[in-house]
Amino acid sequence: MADDGMLDISPELRLPLSELDVRASRAGGPGGQHVNTSSTRVELWWDVAGSRALSEEQRQRLLARLAGRLDRAGRLRVVEGGSRSQLRNRQAATERLTRLVAEALRIPKTRKRTRPSRAAKAARLEAKRRRAAVKRERRRPPGDD
Repeated sequence: MADDGMLDISPELRLPLSELDVRASRAGGPGGQHVNTSSTRVELWWDVAGSRALSEEQRQRLLARLAGRLDRAGRLRVVEGGSRSQLRNRQAATERLTRLVAEALRIPKTRKRTRPSRAAKAARLEAKRRRAAVKRERRRPPGDD
């Protein structure tokens, strides 16, 4: 997290912290009295569809790649409640949001088609011959009924 009110996602994208909606609530599960009285679970919301920090290309990429994680309004939700500290949970949720968005924005390299080498083809055929020989040896001898 940057000190200037911006969250660095990637070299191309810096997200204003004002676009993030942070809510704290009581964490569920075991933990005794501390869990029942303190709001340490953190929910982090970010409106992908309405963000002004995104270019139209970035928005379309995020909406497509994160479609399963977005609600109907196009908002991304990250929840963290693993720590007893609200601050640590907030930092963890922010880091997870950063990783999710950065990974969704990453453009995969296009695969360059290659052909197997002559040695690779020969090795494959030799392996097939060996396997066929093993199976041939397992058969019953002819006339053995």
